Amino acid sequence: MLKPAILKALNEQIRYEAESSQLYLSMAIWAESQGLEGTANFFYAHSDEERMHMLKFVKYINERGGKAIITALDKPQSEFNNLHEVCETLLSHEIKVTELINELVAICLDNRDYNTHNFLHWFVTEQLEEEALARTILDKLNLIGEDKGGLYLFDRDIEKITVTSSAQNTGE
Repeated sequence: MLKPAILKALNEQIRYEAESSQLYLSMAIWAESQGLEGTANFFYAHSDEERMHMLKFVKYINERGGKAIITALDKPQSEFNNLHEVCETLLSHEIKVTELINELVAICLDNRDYNTHNFLHWFVTEQLEEEALARTILDKLNLIGEDKGGLYLFDRDIEKITVTSSAQNTGE
């Protein structure tokens, strides 16, 4: 059975994961409206991924005898000045998610809930990868600058950009 403080924090994370999905969906829509099909597909896929993260929390809560709560969501940002702003928003958002996951880990340790702590380990590693991916994307955009040909190639290749977290190389 989940302790009330942990249940509350996990349900708050459900909301944040759902809002992440909505934000990335909004980014996909913006990119598609700008003719950036590859970028749109990248954000559509990430929107789906965030929804799957939300469902992991829902299922975990329910499996542990709690009740997952779905709440209203804040409207995501839908207008951006350019692709660089979209990707800066991506990075700052992923940094915020990392902070929230780390706070969840701290709550679990404070409450001696090692089962939930273990469950969160996957999310800790996932956030390392998500932040690294966002930084890689921004680095590539910074290399391109204002070059339209470079933007074309970036948009074509963004769906293939991957990173492997340093946590994956620890021999675990």
